Amino acid sequence: MDFASILGILIFIGAMAVGVGNSEGYNLSLPTVDEISIFFQFSSFFIVIIGSSGACLLRCQLSEYFLMFVTFAKIFRHKVDKPTDLIDQMVELATIARKDGMIALESQEINNRMLGKGVRALVDGNDARFIRSSLQRDTLITANRHESARGVLQSLGEIAPAMGMIGTLIGLVKLLINLEEDPGGIGPAMSTALLTTLYGAILANGFCLPMVQKLENYAKREEANNEMIIEGVVFIQGGGNPRLLEDLLSSYLSPKVNKKRQAAASS
Repeated sequence: MDFASILGILIFIGAMAVGVGNSEGYNLSLPTVDEISIFFQFSSFFIVIIGSSGACLLRCQLSEYFLMFVTFAKIFRHKVDKPTDLIDQMVELATIARKDGMIALESQEINNRMLGKGVRALVDGNDARFIRSSLQRDTLITANRHESARGVLQSLGEIAPAMGMIGTLIGLVKLLINLEEDPGGIGPAMSTALLTTLYGAILANGFCLPMVQKLENYAKREEANNEMIIEGVVFIQGGGNPRLLEDLLSSYLSPKVNKKRQAAASS
């Protein structure tokens, strides 16, 4: 569970709630039901949410659009393996393979999908070129799938503010048409017109774009792990010394993590 995502959303909603409430000086107060109700306008909400969804569908396929909703779960539950844990596991696998042969790796429990695929290729007796090609192809296909899902969410984040402005313009046109008949209604009508801009800004900058950035960070970390796994699996296939494997893969770690790792090993 990614607590940073949950905490971020709670803080964002809390900040909006305090902003809506009648705050005087440093006496922050939560909004009442009446204060919240004035910020809800169904037509504005419909324009931003449904309009943005329709425009987003023009940019992608239906399957890609629904894949976007699957990515929401990843933001809260997705877990990227620690590089240090992967290095330890690959060194252990290399030790087993050197002592008992590749077939002994078949009984090892491996949770990482890419590492599991590489180990199965080792057990099957494939050569280094085939293993590298297969794992690199898998990494590329996975990266493209993730990029497609992020692209749809990115599009939604780009479209929402524009739909908010469109809704505001619609509201202003209606306001001006009725201005002569009801001059006193300009205040409420103007606030309603501006709500669509508010909805678009919140949807884009409070949810969609931050989620895109988080998914992109996940993807980069996964790609770095996959690259390290490919090098490790190919090294194991060549029957190299496990100690040399650890030195090889440590180059994928930051200097700070490497220093901490070496200090823990020497203690």
